Amino acid sequence: MRKLYIVQRHDEFDAIINNCPSKKSNSFVIYYKDNNYKYDRYGISVGKKLGNAVERNSYKRKIRAIIDNYKKNYVNQKDYIIILRRSAKDKSFQELESDFNNLMHKIRKDFCNEEK
Repeated sequence: MRKLYIVQRHDEFDAIINNCPSKKSNSFVIYYKDNNYKYDRYGISVGKKLGNAVERNSYKRKIRAIIDNYKKNYVNQKDYIIILRRSAKDKSFQELESDFNNLMHKIRKDFCNEEK
């Protein structure tokens, strides 16, 4: 994932988490808001309770791989903050992928309903 597609600034990250709607599953919490760009941006957060730095970075790489594989399916000019929950620790890559795609589908469905 290129740096262009990453929410990097701390104040943007906090503003999205504190002021925007979210969707939750067993593995993820995803906050989202509209942006003024022609592309989606993502921020990933993995808490310390999920393991040491090596394990947390491994989870981030998995989430980035999932995003790269499916980002063409849900382009809708939004910023997403993806927070991994502790229950994701015992799940395989395929289960994480399925959970993430189901959650993104729900967000996209809500976004389409808002436009009508």
